[in-house]
Order: sequence, then structure tokens, then C-alpha cells
Amino acid sequence: MNDKDNIAKSESTEQKIKEAARRVFTSKGYAGTRTRDIAEESGYNLALINYYFRSKEKLFEIIMMENLQLFIGSIIGMLNNEATSLDEKIDQLVTYYVDMLMVNPGIPVFILNLVNNNPSALFEGVLGGNTVSDTVFATQFKEQMKKKKLTIHPLHLFMNIVSLTVFPFASAPMIKAKNGISDEEYNQLMLERKILIPKWIKVMMDM
Repeated sequence: MNDKDNIAKSESTEQKIKEAARRVFTSKGYAGTRTRDIAEESGYNLALINYYFRSKEKLFEIIMMENLQLFIGSIIGMLNNEATSLDEKIDQLVTYYVDMLMVNPGIPVFILNLVNNNPSALFEGVLGGNTVSDTVFATQFKEQMKKKKLTIHPLHLFMNIVSLTVFPFASAPMIKAKNGISDEEYNQLMLERKILIPKWIKVMMDM
């Protein structure tokens, strides 16, 4: 086996361990997870997991930052794009979140469990101190509200977008169980929401 094969095998092993750890942390939380649980879920032994990540704490930190980056960090460029209108940004945000969460449905619960511990440090690491209020998105919203002689904080718009897209994924098990909906049917509902949510948001802005 040459060096390239060794590197590829190492990266594959590391990724499989992280994916297993993400599943276990999501279902059991940090405190309820043992390194042994991750070993059983991944199919690798404890020694190999410790070789790659040294400790449960380090593995959790890596996964936490990856999840936050995926969930939050990627949108800053979208919010600060001067070439797109506010309406276009709303469409892009909803599409991004729905598409991302359909592939990673466990992220909302994972993040909700961890942000209660130290939200300032977490978001500082992902956003580098940036806030939604400092973005082009916020400026565009303020300008639109000014034309309507309204004073509404741009965070209300952002929170509405996030709530309408994220909550159905965080509450999916309950909604599916209570309404007898299959995974396939639920995914179809989420695809429909990708079209409907921007329409609802824009209607609210036209009040």
C-alpha cells in the first residue's frame, strides 16, 4: 500500500469515527456518551479512537465546531452578498437550510443541546464575532422597513426564517409519530416548505 492509499484509509477511518460519534452525541448527549459507545457504533476499538482523537472531549469539540460551521458559519457570505436582493437572500437561506437539514436532520437537536453551555464562545469560534445585525441582509431589511415607516429589528426576520425551516426538523419524530407520516412523506413536506416559506416570509414583510 503506497502513501496515498495510507492517507486515504486514515481519512476514511477518521471520518467514520466522527460520523458514529455524531450519531451517539446527538442521541445521548455529551454527558451520556461514553467513548466505548462511540467505539461500538463505529466498529473500531477504543485504542484506535484515542489514537485519532485523544479523548471524548476533543472528539466532541471537533464535531461541535463542524456542526456549527455547517449550520451557521456558511451563511455569513450569503447574508453579506451585495449583489443579491433581500428577497433573493430569503430564498437562498431557506433553500440552504432545508437542503442541509434533509441530509443532516440531527444537527438542530445537537446544537440546541450544546449552545446552552457556552453560546458566546461557540458562536465566536464560528462567526468570528460577526452578527446578523452587522450584515448587508440587515441593512436591506431596515431600508425596506423604513419605506413602510416601520421600525422592526432585522433579527425578527432572521429568527422567523430559521424557526420556520429548523423547527420541523427538530420536531420531526414527534410530528411523524402523531400524524402517521412516513419518512418519505415527511421529506416531501419539507421540499414543499422550501417553496412555501419564502412566500410566507415575504407576505409578512408586506404587512
